[in-house]
Amino acid sequence: MSKLTDRNIPELDFNTPALLRHRKVRALKDRSATVGIAIGGCSVILAVLLICFYLLYEVMPLFSGAEVDKRAAYDLPAKEQGASLYLTTEEQTEVGMRVSESGNIIFFSTADGSVIEQVENPIDAKVTAFAVESDTSFLLGFGYEDGRVLLAKHKYIISYPDGNRQIRPVVEYPYGTDGISAGDFAIRKLALRDSEDKLTIASLGDSKSAITKLDKEVNFITEEVELTETTQALPFVPNTAEMLVSGDQRYLYVASVQGSLTEFDLRDYDDINLKAQFELTKGDAQVVSMTYLLGQSSIMVADTSGRVSQWFNVRNADNEEILTFIRDVKQPVSIENIAMEHRRKGFATLDDRGVIAIYNATSERQVINERLSDETAHLIAFSPRANALLIEDSSGIQVYHVDNEHPEVSWSSLWNQVWYEGYQEPTYTWQSSAANNDFEPKYSLMPLAFGTLKAAFYAMLMAVPLAICGAIYTAYFMAPKLRRKVKPVIELMEALPTVILGFLAGLFFAPFLEENLAAAFSILIILPVGILAFAYIWSRLPAQIRWLLPEGWQPLILIPVVVLLGWFCVAMSPVIELNFFDGNIRSWVTNDLGITFDQRNALVVGFAMGFAVIPTIFSITEDAIFSVPKALTQGSLALGATYWQTMVRVVLPTASPGIFSAVMIGMGRAVGETMIVLMATGNTPIMDFNIFEGMRTLAANLAVEVPESEVDSSHYRILFLAAFVLFIFTFVVNTIAETVRQHLRKKYGSL
Repeated sequence: MSKLTDRNIPELDFNTPALLRHRKVRALKDRSATVGIAIGGCSVILAVLLICFYLLYEVMPLFSGAEVDKRAAYDLPAKEQGASLYLTTEEQTEVGMRVSESGNIIFFSTADGSVIEQVENPIDAKVTAFAVESDTSFLLGFGYEDGRVLLAKHKYIISYPDGNRQIRPVVEYPYGTDGISAGDFAIRKLALRDSEDKLTIASLGDSKSAITKLDKEVNFITEEVELTETTQALPFVPNTAEMLVSGDQRYLYVASVQGSLTEFDLRDYDDINLKAQFELTKGDAQVVSMTYLLGQSSIMVADTSGRVSQWFNVRNADNEEILTFIRDVKQPVSIENIAMEHRRKGFATLDDRGVIAIYNATSERQVINERLSDETAHLIAFSPRANALLIEDSSGIQVYHVDNEHPEVSWSSLWNQVWYEGYQEPTYTWQSSAANNDFEPKYSLMPLAFGTLKAAFYAMLMAVPLAICGAIYTAYFMAPKLRRKVKPVIELMEALPTVILGFLAGLFFAPFLEENLAAAFSILIILPVGILAFAYIWSRLPAQIRWLLPEGWQPLILIPVVVLLGWFCVAMSPVIELNFFDGNIRSWVTNDLGITFDQRNALVVGFAMGFAVIPTIFSITEDAIFSVPKALTQGSLALGATYWQTMVRVVLPTASPGIFSAVMIGMGRAVGETMIVLMATGNTPIMDFNIFEGMRTLAANLAVEVPESEVDSSHYRILFLAAFVLFIFTFVVNTIAETVRQHLRKKYGSL
């Protein structure tokens, strides 16, 4: 054998042109990949941040305060007629209207105060009382010293000559210009309420009071409205400050200066008696104003202590309506006047410093508190759209533009219980629309957040055990050849459109489950017990029979067992209902247990959405378990541990970060699911953990209401807030998941 010398060793040249080019190309690829991955990662982060900032951009105006801007100031129009009893504007805030002390109606331009038209009172008598039916009806009442009441209605006719808008004010007298006899005394206080079928007038003098009712009937021949007048004396209430007739004309409220409220029941005109008495004020405070909020349900009472309290009828245990104190707001000094918004549950107060405060009654939110006049201000009024505010003081009239878009939104109205009109107690309620104009939107996000968590809980309750246990068996115990067939099939389930799953759940599975409710619960007991019994029998069979099925292929023989047990439970469902639940398990659940039952409920969602979530959890968990190094399992088995001990004490702890990630990703999928919960839950925003009740989730609510919401409205922005809440919830869950996953990796990474 010849000795190898240095001259016999082949020389390798690593700097040939080809190798140099190869290294340059590889370095270029590495740098390109690094830059591309960095750009991609930064782009994803930037996209998420942009989504977050856009949601915040749409949400932030909800919590901004109101702004006022002075537009005009001028002397009192037709100043010689005296101070104003009432002040308002028409829809466009171009024509203002005031009622003077003499009873004349003056229309003026809100831009410069020039008088457009004066309408004199048709009755030649002294006006001793004045009342407004409501700001939205435009119906005014004048009481006279001879006991008559004149009703006048102002309206505005809009035309467009030569393309320019022209507004012409008109005053009508729907009940004639002679007036209605409401008593044989000089009227000092007046209240009225009008509807399609009757008119109610309450009048009070120095020592007498009366109630007058005019019933309206349409003559079918002449189609004229015929009036039937009835006048009834009322118990006199001394020192009366304000009177109100309820919106449904069932009650009369008389408030004394000292704050005592007397309630009369008007349903029986032949026997009008005092129904109840209440104390509206605290301490020595005196009543300044009492008027109805929009909708004619809530009475707002302002007093000299600076307090404005809200009251409305609530039914008690005996189904009787009781006037109940609901909430209040307070200014530090005495209130001079109060004005109601025409289309929202808002109001403004004027105190003796000239400070204007604007509130929303339901949200209890103060959106502005500014001094806009001096101490001589005595009257304020909103325009119909609440975008302008008129103030009358010693200098005349001041007109302010008001930018107050979202007063009904506050932290308490979104997340706390709110006592809404017509409700027996404070509640969490989401109801964004209704069929009537007096409707008050209810924007509590609690039912939606609760529904989201409820749907996710029941879905995970079904999906997690099945997915994780299935993944454990597939990755660790199943034959490799069978595993290569089972895993793709389960992962293929994830490709099923959720709209199809929701469709099947809502239209097929929900009715089927309702008809076979006993089978649904019996299968939860019979199926596990049956499988365990079959496994026990299989283990006791002779080895020659068991060896006919290769190791790891046992799940195949469970398929007919599961099918047979399921068929048995469905077939026995009528028998179980007949013998244990009087033939109808749904009636038993409703009547005997007191649990309401809806066909589309959380149980249906648990099955349907659990079916959609299982492939996600299964696939990630199976990969995590299968990726555990074989050396760990082989070492454990070599030391004498059983397969089960190895799985529980070695494989699962090592794979726990991946399993936990699978569960959290599955939960994120369940929280963000839209179509299944939309189609299979009934979509009712209620807060009830009952498995037989439905729910509405944040995602489903967005899908339903975003297309129909008015852009930039409170409803529109609150829906964006719901999206932001869902975004934050997902971010928090993922952050917690990553923290726990890293902790598990550190703890079990040394195994």
